[in-house]
Amino acid sequence: MASDGGEIYPSPSSKGRETSDFLMMIVRTLSTSADFEQREKEKARIEKAFRQSDKCLGELVTDNYEDLTRITQAFSTISKKIYESRDKIKKIKDDLSSCKTLLHCKRDELRRLWIEGVEHKTMVSLLDQIEQIKEVPTKLDNFLLTKHYLHATDLVVQAVAKLEGPLSGVMALRDLKSELTTRKAQLHEVLIGGLNKQIYVTVPATQKPYILLPYDEFPLDFVSGQLVINCWSGQDMFPTVETYSREEIKEDLNSNPEENPSHFIALMVESLFVLKKVPDGAEGLKIRIQPELSAIVARASQQVVENSCQQGELLANNNQPRFLLELLVIVFQQFRLVAHMHKMVLRNLNRVIPTTAEQQEEKSGVLIRGEQMYDMTDVWSKIQAVIELLLREYLDVQNTAASRQRAPSSFDEPSTDISQYFSKKRPNKPKKPALFRFDASIHAMSTNSYVEDSRAFDTSDMFNASMLAEMGLDKHQMVCKPSVYNITAIFKPLQDFIREVEDAIACMDGSSSLQAFVTDFVQDIFLGQVHYSIKNSIEAATIVDEEEQCFDSLRHVVDHKTQRDLGVSRPLLTSTVIVDKNIQDLQELMQDLPTYADQFLNMICNILKDYRDTCHTAYRGMVQNDTDEKRMISAMWAKDEDISRFLRSLPSWQVLQPMEGQDLNQAMCSEEEMRTLNSKEVNILISNLSSSDSMIPQQEIITDSTQMRTIANYHQSLEWFTGRLGQFAQSLSSKSDRQGSQKSSKYPPVSHKALESLNTLEKDFQDLAEICLLLLHLEVRVHCFYYLELVARKSNYAGPIDDLDPDSNVLKLNKDLTAMEEMLSQSLQPNKFKYIFEGLGFLVASILMNSIQFLPKINENGIKKMCRNLFAIQQNLTNISMSRETDLDMARQYYELLYLNPDDILTAIAEKGAQFTYTEYCQLIQLYHRSHPGGDPNQLDKRMQRLREIIEKGQNGVA
Repeated sequence: MASDGGEIYPSPSSKGRETSDFLMMIVRTLSTSADFEQREKEKARIEKAFRQSDKCLGELVTDNYEDLTRITQAFSTISKKIYESRDKIKKIKDDLSSCKTLLHCKRDELRRLWIEGVEHKTMVSLLDQIEQIKEVPTKLDNFLLTKHYLHATDLVVQAVAKLEGPLSGVMALRDLKSELTTRKAQLHEVLIGGLNKQIYVTVPATQKPYILLPYDEFPLDFVSGQLVINCWSGQDMFPTVETYSREEIKEDLNSNPEENPSHFIALMVESLFVLKKVPDGAEGLKIRIQPELSAIVARASQQVVENSCQQGELLANNNQPRFLLELLVIVFQQFRLVAHMHKMVLRNLNRVIPTTAEQQEEKSGVLIRGEQMYDMTDVWSKIQAVIELLLREYLDVQNTAASRQRAPSSFDEPSTDISQYFSKKRPNKPKKPALFRFDASIHAMSTNSYVEDSRAFDTSDMFNASMLAEMGLDKHQMVCKPSVYNITAIFKPLQDFIREVEDAIACMDGSSSLQAFVTDFVQDIFLGQVHYSIKNSIEAATIVDEEEQCFDSLRHVVDHKTQRDLGVSRPLLTSTVIVDKNIQDLQELMQDLPTYADQFLNMICNILKDYRDTCHTAYRGMVQNDTDEKRMISAMWAKDEDISRFLRSLPSWQVLQPMEGQDLNQAMCSEEEMRTLNSKEVNILISNLSSSDSMIPQQEIITDSTQMRTIANYHQSLEWFTGRLGQFAQSLSSKSDRQGSQKSSKYPPVSHKALESLNTLEKDFQDLAEICLLLLHLEVRVHCFYYLELVARKSNYAGPIDDLDPDSNVLKLNKDLTAMEEMLSQSLQPNKFKYIFEGLGFLVASILMNSIQFLPKINENGIKKMCRNLFAIQQNLTNISMSRETDLDMARQYYELLYLNPDDILTAIAEKGAQFTYTEYCQLIQLYHRSHPGGDPNQLDKRMQRLREIIEKGQNGVA
């Protein structure tokens, strides 16, 4: 046998056999041994082993004496008890035999007593059940109070079953039966209310509230197309959805069932199943979806109003769409949780409803008697409907749709003739009768029907009085003033939510009605409203009276505060600033509504096209006479490609360009090089303007200095405007440009065609701004030609009286230059002002030196008068340019040579070299001979021949 320690001990019988076998082996050994000594050795060995065994036995007995004593005593006691038990059993057996004999004699009486016992036991059981039934209402109230709905359901179902079964005949329980039956019938409403509370109130209230950034500090990322908000960030906030089997649905009375929302919902659905009220429960949940969603919106509105620390009335009257954004973000979070909770409820409803083989494929809804009564499509549909009603209220769809301005059918073509508000007013022509009307077209009819449908929506049903009363509110709180422009603050988070809805209903073959509403609103209402507002804004800033000139509207400039806000030092045209402001608004809309970036960019291009045409029209009105179609000389030259290209190639122009000017400033041209370049410009001007045939007509110059200021403002505004357009164009990327798609930009990618159009328009405005500056540059020089040619052609320089005053035309020129300096210094930047007036001294000197050919004669008084003219002009130009015009000193030295006779002049040239050109010396000698007639006719030719020889000799010497 095996002991607990795993060792094997032989049984007593086996030990006896081993001992006898050992003795037999010893006897056999002794008897078979023939040697006496061997037997003696064996005997001695055995005796020695015996002595050792005896010694060991004695030691063991001595060591275990007490144990052996106790064992012996215990064995005696046990043996005694066994004998006593045998005697008792024998006596009991005899007593039982005697009882059996006696019971057999009283069988009928015993049967009667047994039957009475059974009856009393049944009565006691019924009384216990009655006592338990009487405690059911109290227990039920306690279960409902602690929200142990499964225990409450089992209790009331079992109680009603007993009252309708074993206890149906107990008349005293009739009232209790009626009460429990009623409470059983009402219990499913409690369960539906509990489910609704879990879906719409309890679980959403346990989630973390939103922490919104300030409205103007939302970080934007248009590469990913996401609006970054410090709030809900995924599925982490959702309660875990656990799938339970029927056996796992157990309710612990010692715990709070609401601590685990998933298990609590499973318990309530199981309770509905026990009550056999699953269809009613599903229908009740479906009916309450929209009212409960509306209640969430009302609570969120109240929360936003309270957090804003403002009175609700004041908040509702302010245009602060950031509060609407905060409201929508909270509502979206709550609606996501609601949808998640509905998915949890549907999963439990599908678990408890036995489905047929045909219904196994349906996974998202509740099927009752083959009919799908409630699924996630219904949930998302109601969510979209509530959000649409909310948006209709805050976007003021009803009022805007009733009075809105229709947007142009295509934003790729100019739709509004803004130039009519800038351009010259012409007599109104009689209007031609319209050949066609489009009131009955498909587009017009569909638009009208859309407006009527919009009016049919009434958001008052969304927040009815009874619902607000249940929430303790007097009325629905508005978080901001309704406006069509509220869409700009909410569009991106709204689109993100719509994408979530579309992803959720994609597997159910559903479509987003909310997306359709937003698309229709933006395309049919918002774009038209934006277009109408921009048109009115530009019209209010640029409209003029019929009697005014076309360019008068361009004379209005912004005030100094606006200049400081814009960061400019010179006045800008109000019309340009207004157009830029509207373009900036459209740029912001491109960021706020990136989906419609192309439409807004096309709007910008249309505005720029119209404003460009308006600018060209106004420019033509300023540089073109009203009496005929002939333009000013400076305007024709500024538009001339050859002259314009030459003027743009000069260093004085290139210094004005931002990039090229930096290089030229590092290596400035020397004074001699600048004189050479200026002489080229002057020679071109002289060759075209200084002619013996005719003089410059007065109507071909700009006589009004204020008009010069207008052109300067025009240039400054267009250049500033072009810079703004250039920055905007550089920040855009094309959809077709692969590298552009990787470019980080605050604007979404746009179409390549619209981007090219924008770049072209930018160049057009840049060209017009440069033309205006070239016109001013040339106009000042044309004025010099106009007045200085009169100095030589119309004045007398051979009079007998010494006139101490400069020529009247010189005084007029000085007055004209001073007036232009006063006007242009206020309108142009210093470098532009310098470009216009720089080099005038060289020009005036060249004009007066070239005009010597038109003087019929001159005497000493005339020479003095001409020097006074030069000094007066030099003094005036010095005041304007703040530098001495040394070129006029050369001109005065040139005229002072007339004090000498030609021979002295030729001798001086031969000795000191030529200071002037051969032509200038020729004209000087010819004037001298015209002024001193009567000499030898051949003397002029001889002197001219000698002059040629001296000049050629001097040129050869230099070579």
